[in-house]
Amino acid sequence: MPVLTAEPDAVPAGEEPPDTGEPHRLTAITGLAALSLDAMASVAYGPEAIVLVLAGAGAHGLGFTMPVTLAITALLAVLVASYRQVIAAFPDGGGSYAVARTHLGARTSLVAAASLVLDYVLNVAVAVTAGVAALTSAFPALYDDRLWLCLVVLALITGVNLRGIAESARVFIVPTAVFVGSVLVLVAVGLFRSHPVSTVTAAGHASVVADNASAVGALLLLKAFASGCAALTGVEAIANAVPSFRVPQVRRAQRAEVALGAVLALMLIGLSVLIGRFHLQPVEGVTVLAQLADASLGHNGAFYVIQFATMILLALSANTSFGGLPVLLKLLARDNYAPHVFALKADRQVHRHGVLALAVVSAALLVFSGGDTNTLVPMFAVGVFVGFTIAQTGMVRHWRRVRGRRWREKALLNGFGALLTGVATVVVTASKFEEGAWLIVIALPVLVVAFETVHRAYGRIGERLGLGRIPQAPHRERSLVVVPVSSLSRLTSEALTAAGSLGDEVRAVTVGYPDPEDRAHLCALERAWAEWDPGVELVRLASERRSLGRPIAAYVREVAATEPGTRITVLIPETEPERLWQRLLQNQRGAVVAHAVRRETDAVICRLRFRLP
Repeated sequence: MPVLTAEPDAVPAGEEPPDTGEPHRLTAITGLAALSLDAMASVAYGPEAIVLVLAGAGAHGLGFTMPVTLAITALLAVLVASYRQVIAAFPDGGGSYAVARTHLGARTSLVAAASLVLDYVLNVAVAVTAGVAALTSAFPALYDDRLWLCLVVLALITGVNLRGIAESARVFIVPTAVFVGSVLVLVAVGLFRSHPVSTVTAAGHASVVADNASAVGALLLLKAFASGCAALTGVEAIANAVPSFRVPQVRRAQRAEVALGAVLALMLIGLSVLIGRFHLQPVEGVTVLAQLADASLGHNGAFYVIQFATMILLALSANTSFGGLPVLLKLLARDNYAPHVFALKADRQVHRHGVLALAVVSAALLVFSGGDTNTLVPMFAVGVFVGFTIAQTGMVRHWRRVRGRRWREKALLNGFGALLTGVATVVVTASKFEEGAWLIVIALPVLVVAFETVHRAYGRIGERLGLGRIPQAPHRERSLVVVPVSSLSRLTSEALTAAGSLGDEVRAVTVGYPDPEDRAHLCALERAWAEWDPGVELVRLASERRSLGRPIAAYVREVAATEPGTRITVLIPETEPERLWQRLLQNQRGAVVAHAVRRETDAVICRLRFRLP
């Protein structure tokens, strides 16, 4: 069945054709800064998620922090290796969606796409609220204004991304470097400490470690593993945005992916070592990262640098979604599963419509949650694990089809990763279902149905347009141009001149109303028209109601019925004011007529813009 294709050859007003130059694309370093903020920021809550679960088994349970972290790090290595192969196999980007589309079928690919869309949107909302929460913790007076602060932060990030992904990457290099450097310094200094330098941060806060320690069973460890896997969100972002990199795109993207995995693993393991070294116990109201900074560096300026860097990076980690989701929407649009407007690029290689759509939906989520992180977190990370599992499963089939050197080992690695992420998906969904994950379970199939509905609509349009088939030869038909007029002016003359060059016959139409004042105006117009004698008939259309567009549309339908084989064009003359603000002075009659004719007839609409000197 012929279908429409999303070709960015018709560029909307205000946008320019794609810039094929490289300055607005990413290098490995800027790609790491632009697309890894989500993953980097996850070290602020990943280790904490682990110890909070293990705290249910008391101090003995906290002793399993390192084994669980090592298991997560092993999964991270599997994911990095897998996505490195995804980058090579699918250089057009799309990550799990592209893998599933090729190897697992259309329906599975749409599930992957829907999971990524949800994860990207939730990542923006969670990142912004978490960053603002860190700010309001330092300045409690701002707490009541947290929603407005969230919206301001979102607006700033959106504005930066509308200037281009490379521009946003340059902006975020410094905060990313400061955060990573601070955490690595924290770990390095802490390794030389035999005991905590300070415990001021945790003093006076109640411990969340259970007094009645339960046994450390497989279910508890599995739940801790699933919760800690939140630190892996964002690992897929680089594979989703390969087209944003400079040539050679694959090599640069692979380097960024490996660097992300190495830095993230180093930070996770380092923080886990310090948790065991300092026998840290989670407490209410203080993050694990804050306790570690206090214990390793002391309650001084360095402690506040880490807290401030964490706050900034959490807020800016939303940028990962702005780098990945527009590319994913472009691929969906190319495959006719999303509106084709998402395939268009503005200048600076920006998928502007994808950026704005993400910002609008995220703003709605922020308003819904009231800027509260806890309302959003239970829904977070479920979608990304669905994508992980689908991508790994698809890569197993990829290796079985492509084969090549050591394909069995690679397929086994991806299969093991799919098993781990599949288990994590089930555990995370089940453990957080009542807290909000149920919404994701409902939203996933709804999104898939929406994608399929768009695809069927494009299929029907393509069938009616005869795309893929050779059309009949063009032929000439009689043409009639209808020009609405209300008075005589230079604009009227320009409109009739243009109409005469467009059609075989021109008719001017004017709408008359029964009010005495309107009848007098119409009579004056008819006398002036007869005196002017432009060689064009003036047709009076009577209307009992003060309607402008409907009488003209009714006349066009009447002509189409009585004169079959005639191509009718409605030419609407309008002035183009010199100043933008002067558009507020226009009566919008042209827009009213155009709307009525478009809605009620098949006539061609031509809006003549007469630029005022």
